[in-house]
Amino acid sequence: MQQLALVARLFPSLFSGEKTATIRWREAHIEPGPMTYVCEDDPAKRAVVQVTRCTYMLLAEVATFLDKADLWPDPVMLEGMREHYPEIALTDVVQVIEHLAPEMPAA
Repeated sequence: MQQLALVARLFPSLFSGEKTATIRWREAHIEPGPMTYVCEDDPAKRAVVQVTRCTYMLLAEVATFLDKADLWPDPVMLEGMREHYPEIALTDVVQVIEHLAPEMPAA
């Protein structure tokens, strides 16, 4: 199954259903279908999501594409992405991976 690493601080928003997309640069190509997020800090912590759409575009276009332009003006987007990809620029092509909220594990 395809998988991506995810920082621990984003798992709560993933499980709440608030996080339904991720932006990746120079990482493995992802396709629609099941995908596992693996926690960078605790690889035993995982979440399976259903990827619904994958789109390549300039980083500068992502906020508008995801309807988050008010939350992510260019400087905010760039600062957030550089936390993970220090060399990224707004003119770089990224993959936007959209997905449904993960299914909660059975209790």
